[in-house]
Amino acid sequence: MVSRIDIVAKDGEVRRPQGAVGTVVKIPLDGSHSYLIRFLDGSEFPLRRHEISILKQLQTDGWGEPRAFDHLHDFVIYKCVVGSRAYGLETEISDTDRRGIYLPPANLHWSLFGVPEQLDTPETDECYWEMQKFLVLALKSNPNVLECLYSPLVEYQTALAQRLISMRQMFLSQLAYQTYNGYVLSQFKKLEQDLRARGEIKWKHAMHLIRLLLSGITILADGFVPVRVDEHRDDLLAIRNGLMTWDQVNTWRLELHMRFDEAYKNTLLPERPDYEAVNEFLIEARREMTGDR
Repeated sequence: MVSRIDIVAKDGEVRRPQGAVGTVVKIPLDGSHSYLIRFLDGSEFPLRRHEISILKQLQTDGWGEPRAFDHLHDFVIYKCVVGSRAYGLETEISDTDRRGIYLPPANLHWSLFGVPEQLDTPETDECYWEMQKFLVLALKSNPNVLECLYSPLVEYQTALAQRLISMRQMFLSQLAYQTYNGYVLSQFKKLEQDLRARGEIKWKHAMHLIRLLLSGITILADGFVPVRVDEHRDDLLAIRNGLMTWDQVNTWRLELHMRFDEAYKNTLLPERPDYEAVNEFLIEARREMTGDR
């Protein structure tokens, strides 16, 4: 802790100047009493909460986030709808989930404050990744990000974003097998835990487990990311609505896993994505933002 005031003795002598560092040795029961602070020489003084600051907070006091952060949505270059509405699985009460990319001006990106990796607005179900973060996630075959690149419901895109979409094949690689498998296995473990703990599962999660497997198979076999699930829509809705038993779902899951393994063995996708092309694109995008904005 750091004292925000001079600590003065009864005789008027300053025992500790403002800014002295100590530790809390006794916490009050309520706000009407003082904290007992022990300073480096072992002396102890009582101080009220408004008379002390946490050192970590003091070190960043005045730092905060620049006001420009409030306006970073102005730099969104790509916006699309994902989730149930993009899959074709929406109901009348489904939310509209929007995802995309923002590309901040260079002066903000280079500044002391930097820029956040993503802009989240839970109230409107929106999330926009900073360009580099988005590209890195796509290179790792993150399903949520890949679906962004292939969403059939694009609401806004700049010329730069259009270029990125035209180059989206550079992100597809055999890494999709490991990444999608990881997501599926993680979801499967949660479903098994639900079965053990409550004797029932969250059917929406089971539906998405199957959907991810179907998507992974198509990526490896056909070289693109399917978003709409028209061919399997009825079966997936049957799972979500609890019209299939867990045994039926699990049987389908095991069958899809075998098809996924087979697709991996026979895929024509490269072992790794095209890192060089993605890096060149990022540098070009950064250059476009070096002017005063």
